[in-house]
Amino acid sequence: MNLASWVERQGRRLRERPALAVGHDVHATWADFAARVAGAAGGLRAELGLAPGDRVAIVMDNRPEYLEAQFAVWHAGLVAVPVNARLHRDEVAYVLEHSGTRAVLTDEAHAGDVTTLRDRIDAVEHVVLAPGPGWDRLTGREPAAMTERSGDDPAWLFYTSGTTGRPKGATLTHGNLLMASLSYFADIGAVSVDDSVLHAAPLSHGSGLYGLPHVARGAVSVFPAHGALTGAELVDLVGRWPGMSFFAAPVMVRRLAADDALAGADLGGLKTVIYGGAPMYLADLEAALAAFGPRLAQIYGQGETPMTITSLSVHDHADTAHPRWRERMQSVGFPRTDVEVRVAGEDGRPLPAGEAGEVLVRGAVVMAGYWDQPEATAEALRDGWLHTGDVGSLDEDGFLTLHDRSKDLIISGGMNIYPREVEEALLRHPHVAAAAVVGRPDPEWGEAVVAFVVTDGAEVPVEELDRVCLDHIARFKRPKDYHFVDALPTNNYGKVLKRELRERLR
Repeated sequence: MNLASWVERQGRRLRERPALAVGHDVHATWADFAARVAGAAGGLRAELGLAPGDRVAIVMDNRPEYLEAQFAVWHAGLVAVPVNARLHRDEVAYVLEHSGTRAVLTDEAHAGDVTTLRDRIDAVEHVVLAPGPGWDRLTGREPAAMTERSGDDPAWLFYTSGTTGRPKGATLTHGNLLMASLSYFADIGAVSVDDSVLHAAPLSHGSGLYGLPHVARGAVSVFPAHGALTGAELVDLVGRWPGMSFFAAPVMVRRLAADDALAGADLGGLKTVIYGGAPMYLADLEAALAAFGPRLAQIYGQGETPMTITSLSVHDHADTAHPRWRERMQSVGFPRTDVEVRVAGEDGRPLPAGEAGEVLVRGAVVMAGYWDQPEATAEALRDGWLHTGDVGSLDEDGFLTLHDRSKDLIISGGMNIYPREVEEALLRHPHVAAAAVVGRPDPEWGEAVVAFVVTDGAEVPVEELDRVCLDHIARFKRPKDYHFVDALPTNNYGKVLKRELRERLR
């Protein structure tokens, strides 16, 4: 099935009900949304000359046009490439080039960079600004018939940072995203036409994925009117759009919970706060439960699954009388309905409860593979299981606790950062002889990026290292601290011992 059929159906059933909103204001009814999606789909095919299976990148901040673009791409039988809008221009360039993107849908904030990239990437033929005259022309066309898609057809290329410093495009099919949406209903909560979803986190990641089940059921998608969400605006929007759920990284949950505007506020219209993507310390979780009430649900997943491996339900959070409640709250939860989860040794065989090993996942939600990277696909998908690279253990009740990430992944503010890409940026400095990057626990961001640097003997100002990073990678990946050392610790094979560097920080 084509996921865009959800918009088409609601356009007939819920014609005059709100579909997209900014703050208090309705941007589009369901009839408007469906017509704009079908019109833009026809324009992408007829005016831009795109064919089913072609890739279309979306480089935008959160806005209603983002969802119009995403569902128009699917309606036309194309493949969406949602790009993290916070990436550096060179990082965006790699995603566009690697995916073979033919058209980019972008907004005013990113149009300058994207237009520059069109001139240097052969595959990119079209750049359309949304909102803008070009997008209005596409969405105003006569609605086009929907292109048929099967469950195995690619829908979304989810680019994740890679251990080699280059991102990998997890190929998520229409079937994968359908299964992830059904899993939301099974494990997070039911959704009705009277509900709403607030997009306070990037649509290119968790918020976009968790917005899908709300579109499927006809809930209204709401965008904050003032950029970064504050406690005051959350209280205001909950009063305007009841039955509200939203996805957030733990850092956002902590900030909102500490916002004075929530103290004594009426949050009766708030349904679920879904958090994930980074550790949540127990003290912060208890503060969030005190601020939001029994409305929290945690998810653990990866772009490859997508975002669907385990969960701690609203009931799990509220069950404070359970003798192991605190222990469970420090886990990442119980396997989701649609997957099998195994903790395995190096031979791939399951380990007993309590023993740590690699987390493996199997199910219809698991990606088809990495786009145009057969070797990486073969490494990740073995014997029918996705090898996540995460190290964890299952307790006797089946709850999963993560202990380490064998891929050296750093999660800061809910954003994934692989040390290799930061190290490669630092090594561009002419006086940096070696560099190793690790994560350090941080009470606000979850983890902070720290770099150990070996120079060629020259004195290198920190400001120069910051600049070389900002010239090549996204700002959020820049190290928060630098340690200049004479040499990096290595084993007999010359591999840097990052665990020892983490111990030094402790």
